Amino acid sequence: APPPPGEKEPGAMAGELEQELELESVIGFKGSVPDALILHPDQEHLIFPLGCTIVCRNVVQQTQSFLQGHDNQVNCITVSRSGKLLASGQKTFMGFPADIIIWDFEQRMEVHRLSLHKVAVTSLSFSYDELYLASLGGQDDNSLVVWNVSDGCAICGTPAHTDTAHCVRFFNKTHLKLITGGNYHTIVWEFDVDNKKLRGTTVGCGQVRRIVWNVLVDSDDQFAYCGTSTGDILKVDLASQRMKSNFPTKKPFPQGVTCSKMLTDGTLLVGTGEGSVVTMAYDKMHDKYKIKQQGMVLGSVTSLALTQEGTHFFAGTSKSNIYWTDVSDLNFELRNTCHHDKINHVCFPASFSSVFATCSVHDIRVWNANDRKELLRIQVPNTECSCIAFMADGRSLVSGWSDDKIRAFLPQSGRLLYVINDAHGKGVTSLATTSDCGRIISGGEEGEVRVWRLGRGSQVMDASMKEHKSRVYDIKVTKDDALAVSASGDGSCIVWDLATRTRSKCLFDSTLFKSIAFHPDESQLITTGSDRKITYWDTFDGSPIRVLEGSEDGGLNTLSMSKSGSHFVSGGEERLLKLWDYDSGVCQAIGVGHSGPITAAAIAPDQSFIVSCGGEGAILVWKMPEEHVQRCLEQEETM
Repeated sequence: APPPPGEKEPGAMAGELEQELELESVIGFKGSVPDALILHPDQEHLIFPLGCTIVCRNVVQQTQSFLQGHDNQVNCITVSRSGKLLASGQKTFMGFPADIIIWDFEQRMEVHRLSLHKVAVTSLSFSYDELYLASLGGQDDNSLVVWNVSDGCAICGTPAHTDTAHCVRFFNKTHLKLITGGNYHTIVWEFDVDNKKLRGTTVGCGQVRRIVWNVLVDSDDQFAYCGTSTGDILKVDLASQRMKSNFPTKKPFPQGVTCSKMLTDGTLLVGTGEGSVVTMAYDKMHDKYKIKQQGMVLGSVTSLALTQEGTHFFAGTSKSNIYWTDVSDLNFELRNTCHHDKINHVCFPASFSSVFATCSVHDIRVWNANDRKELLRIQVPNTECSCIAFMADGRSLVSGWSDDKIRAFLPQSGRLLYVINDAHGKGVTSLATTSDCGRIISGGEEGEVRVWRLGRGSQVMDASMKEHKSRVYDIKVTKDDALAVSASGDGSCIVWDLATRTRSKCLFDSTLFKSIAFHPDESQLITTGSDRKITYWDTFDGSPIRVLEGSEDGGLNTLSMSKSGSHFVSGGEERLLKLWDYDSGVCQAIGVGHSGPITAAAIAPDQSFIVSCGGEGAILVWKMPEEHVQRCLEQEETM
């Protein structure tokens, strides 16, 4: 029997028996990380970071595997020349150490964890013979450290410069030399292994002062090409350690040179901040590089990944798009895309698990759950989509926007079906639809709950109920369309009678209610919010039945109930997705993978997988543990 109302469950926090949720697939790519998209030397795997996870996608077989070990956002990755080793560095909070992990790529296992840098690791580079790894700390650390790859011990370290350094590269034919670039400096380092010293020589640039974002060393270790924030490239003679020239001089690339690669014939491939990819051929007669071809992509180009032959390449952008193209024509083909900003909501159509929709700051996207491909994208300029819901018949996708409008779209073509203007002042924040497809219940920023009756060519406001004093975060409707429950930031959940359009019951607690979910038999509902607790309520008299400690730190943002009612999931600021047993109130599995707060989660109608979305723009698909799937199905049969 549950404890008396309001009393905490003993041991209701994640128990000793909890297991880890298995990550089935991810949709996303952290495009803002420089040089984060890497084509493995085996020419089959595309490696990139997404939150705390490193994704290894097999582009031939269309499968994914994951490297998980970081507890915060992965900030840089690199692969050794043979492809046997992979290194990744993370960023963390002020004052905390930021780890570097060296991975065995074949085994997908952690080999060494290197902990020396503070706050962030900004750049990594393996030596050509894979004996050493050079790492560069972030703005608050700014130290250059060389590590022994075989035992994971630091050999030596030194401050990179008095100003911030951004990148480090080993030379291609010796492990005794490195080059770093940063704010108004480029330094060539000699690595003295015997005396464990790094000795730096600043490159002479005369009157030219530049912020160097990236460094490319040619295959003969003769020249280094430094991409700058000004939009030109500095050509540095590595023997004399002096700048030889800078180009282009008349028309620098807008928004800086963000990444660069060199083809086998010496042609430079340059990515810029404005989204152009340029090939530059060397003119021996005039001793300078000239633009040969140019192509445009969406977002600033942050990484270029060449194939071994140098005929094709992948390009990654800050808008989380991955493109594929031929070097000879630069006609870009979009291969992969995802949200690049906070995702606000996720939902499935009624009783259909093959498709789900997400909405973010910039757009709504509909995804195929089986192959993770984008099926549809809906964009409304200069406005944010806060919530989405499929109509019960699946014929329209209803959405609430920050410009006070409710918009309905056709889910296959994305065509606008109708618009309800001025639905709420200061924006629409939550939506629910009735099972007869005749009404929409919406909540607003100012606390109103409104009922809209849908006719053949009209949308009429049926009722406006103003009792909440703060934002309405969530609305749920019962199966018979008789009652609706709204959760608000004013510390109340109100049960509305949709027939009389009046308040039926009110649930109070000292929290900002963020999410609610009905048990399938609708005798109980669960709520969560900023107080980190999950509360069970009796829908008959509105009294609390049981209180669980849902999170150890940070509020909870989302709840989703399984169709059978045997399990539910929660997620929030703690960045952990938790699967709970409804009857026992015990956390049975935890999903680790997000690097931002979990903003929305949904259990698929067939109960075989869970989709969670985060503030970093990642969509993670988790496999429901087999024993829980069986229990869900058994319970559903008895209902």
